[in-house]
Amino acid sequence: MKPKLKASISLDLDDKWSYMKVHGDAGWESFPSYLDIVIPIVLDELDNLDIKITFFVVGQDAAIEKNHAVLRSIVERGHEVANHSFHHESWLKTYSKEKIEKEIEIAEEAILKATGKRTNMFRGPGFSWSNDLLEVLEKRGYIFDASLLPTYLSPLMRKYYFAKSKLSKEEKESRKELFGSFSESFYPLKPYSWEFKNKKRITEIPVTTMPVFKIPFHQSYLIYISHISSGLMKLYLSTAITLCRITQTEPSYLLHPLDFIGSNEAPELRFFPGMNVQKDKKLHIFRTAMQMMKKHFELLPMEEFAKRLPIEKKIIQTPT
Repeated sequence: MKPKLKASISLDLDDKWSYMKVHGDAGWESFPSYLDIVIPIVLDELDNLDIKITFFVVGQDAAIEKNHAVLRSIVERGHEVANHSFHHESWLKTYSKEKIEKEIEIAEEAILKATGKRTNMFRGPGFSWSNDLLEVLEKRGYIFDASLLPTYLSPLMRKYYFAKSKLSKEEKESRKELFGSFSESFYPLKPYSWEFKNKKRITEIPVTTMPVFKIPFHQSYLIYISHISSGLMKLYLSTAITLCRITQTEPSYLLHPLDFIGSNEAPELRFFPGMNVQKDKKLHIFRTAMQMMKKHFELLPMEEFAKRLPIEKKIIQTPT
């Protein structure tokens, strides 16, 4: 029997306050959280499915002592933790190189203190990245970056989000790269190596979009489509899986906390797409999606996935 392709599964552990912050809502500065609700739900679902994944943790959450026990439970139950920046600002790419390094460093230390694990994997908030970020990650010994979302839909996603937000003109300008730019749709879907001018390299594992069409198919999109039709959702994911298999694309599949809870658990986030779908239905959609993925792929956390990548990957020069 031909071995299955691999797929990595990860969850960006964006907290309630981070969504409120990007949306321009008052009260985020007190860091309201749902981690104590979301994480146990996710861990129980993963246990039932016998899947191990990677959680990208925001440093600010790890720096708050009341979150330590629930964040430590991620590691205690056999999952990986990775760095999702400290302040979770989607304009990370506008930071100076020195500020980026400080952002990465303080997040590392906070996550280490909370979980007992030092991180060496990174994804930018809002898929934000830059050449300076890549250089900082390589310097600090990171094994990969996972910040790119190669899709043609980024400008539309951003326009929709801004239309639903309470952001000022200045705040919208600072967030103008939220979800990435149209030019990022031309980058590969398969993992590749960034190469710097000094010939050093770092691996990029982009969030996989549907081969050929380059439209997202991670969990949040499936939930949105399922509200129209569960059959359409299954067809959408089945098409993505088939195209991945035809093109030999080993997907990096993305989850978010709001894929597991509804507006009853987080009424402040009713504005977010898919929050009209309640928790029980979301959990059913998650189980269905993971069972479909598991049928065709070997599901792995991201560090294990990265270790099993071919040594000779496509090489792309970093942008200047």
